[in-house]
Amino acid sequence: MEIKTFYFNPYRECTYVVQHGQEVFIVDPGMYTAKEVERLMSYLHDNQLSPTMYLITHSHPDHICGVEALISHYPDIRKVSYQTSVVNNQLSVCGCQVIPTPGHKEDSVCYYFADEKILFTGDTLFQESIGRTDLPGGDMSELIRSLKKLSELPDDTQVYPGHGYATTIGHEKEYNPYL
Repeated sequence: MEIKTFYFNPYRECTYVVQHGQEVFIVDPGMYTAKEVERLMSYLHDNQLSPTMYLITHSHPDHICGVEALISHYPDIRKVSYQTSVVNNQLSVCGCQVIPTPGHKEDSVCYYFADEKILFTGDTLFQESIGRTDLPGGDMSELIRSLKKLSELPDDTQVYPGHGYATTIGHEKEYNPYL
């Protein structure tokens, strides 16, 4: 699995371009400006990548503000989110497990690729921190339960958060006060 990270919009949201076998997908398209859209599209074009789906970890604006631009370039691209996976009892998509992780927002999910031990967490888990719960849809008790689920993953699981830098479950168990 090959992962390219882009930092977009005023919140430095992480948008990931993922190559998983023959599949290419985008996690949390957060492009905010035309220049950011152009950066992502140039990368895809230059590397001859054509995404077939985009995965949404939750519906806060900084994680979805690039969806329209993505659809305008790839009209047949498929959406994967809480609504399209959990609600339809489709808990496995593109080779990954969809883990409902409410707390930061009620529609938060994480995407776990067990074979590669890779986890995309959105704003559920950051390096040595967590997403805030004081926005609409946030609930600290729910978030703590969600973090408990994630802490049961193997320690060497690579964590790709919605903001900041990659980490591991083991590192978070040792240094994150919420785990």
